[in-house]
Amino acid sequence: MVAETTTAAPAPPKPLVQPPLLPALAGMTGLQALVALALFAPGVLAPRMGINPAGLGLFTTTGFAVGMAASLGGGVLTGRLGAFRMASFCAVAVAAAMLCAMMGSGATALLAAGIAIGLACGPETPASAAILGRLVREADRPMVFSVRQTGNQIGAMAGSLALPVLAALTDPRAGYAAIAALALVCIPIFERLRPAYDPLTRNAAAGFGLGTAMRLLYADPALRRMALVSAPYAASQLTLNGFFVVFAVAELGLEHVAAGVALAAGQAGGLAGRLGWGVVASRWVVPRRLVGLLGLGMAAASILVALTGASLPFPVLVVATFLFGLTASGWNGVFLAEVARLAPAGRIGEATGAVMVGGFAGLIAAPVLLVAVAAVSSLATGYVVVGLLAALAGLSLLGNRR
Repeated sequence: MVAETTTAAPAPPKPLVQPPLLPALAGMTGLQALVALALFAPGVLAPRMGINPAGLGLFTTTGFAVGMAASLGGGVLTGRLGAFRMASFCAVAVAAAMLCAMMGSGATALLAAGIAIGLACGPETPASAAILGRLVREADRPMVFSVRQTGNQIGAMAGSLALPVLAALTDPRAGYAAIAALALVCIPIFERLRPAYDPLTRNAAAGFGLGTAMRLLYADPALRRMALVSAPYAASQLTLNGFFVVFAVAELGLEHVAAGVALAAGQAGGLAGRLGWGVVASRWVVPRRLVGLLGLGMAAASILVALTGASLPFPVLVVATFLFGLTASGWNGVFLAEVARLAPAGRIGEATGAVMVGGFAGLIAAPVLLVAVAAVSSLATGYVVVGLLAALAGLSLLGNRR
């Protein structure tokens, strides 16, 4: 590792006046909101578009499989192209994914949409970690990374509330068209930010190939543990964000719009969690321990919704999904801040991309697991299985001292 790091190109020199943090944070938060809006749109529109769990599983599995490969190379590409040039590329991929999704609910359309969305959701996290990691003070890192991760909830909440209503009033494909148009609007915004911020990350990853990124993961037990933990955590998040509307309509007996409202409550919980857990990690509980405790919380919430959701009054179910989102969608910012702390100096983007391979593995496995369990039992049983895996991961992290 010493020889590899010494032969890598040096990080670019810092400008005389470092650009401010806030525009970069706003831009990268907006990028994640856009990607999340597109990523979860097929799951929200599934009842109106005639997409069954198998078709939804095809879209998500393909998207996250492509995203895993794109995430691994995201740090390297960010170092070569710059963080906001990568953001523009992700926006183009979002527009392409939505245009493919407009083709219908068939396997070809969902497969093409999944490939395109994977090219968006893979690189965006390493790109944002690379630029924000160079702008933020270490003491502020948990809070800043948590704020950035609220983009996922902002996009998902907007989709959960707006897309079912839009589908009921017009054609369901209008939602896809609106997201594609929004993606195209974002591109000139990212390009305007690019000259000020991209020099901070460009060439930072030169000489750091994909094989080296994986060796970094395998050589560092702490980073490797974070990658393993991220798999069931990400799977738990997907059961809420990607499958809840289908689950709520098919097994909890909710109407489509009501299911969207319940999911939006879960996304609101995730938004509150990403901000609130960032404060907790900055002041009271070290991020590593907090991430472990969140694994236990998401397990409890997932099992609660699965076993009692059909019998709960709707207001109580909304509270339960809020708690589900508070944990299963609230862990990411604190998690990424801990990865940034563990990463070698100047390699935050690369380390994030390598660790997120574990998260993408969980996102790939989760649809397969849910569809398989539903075929022999129910989606509720799948929620219980994923919850138990998240609990085991949380316990393993609590036993780690680094």
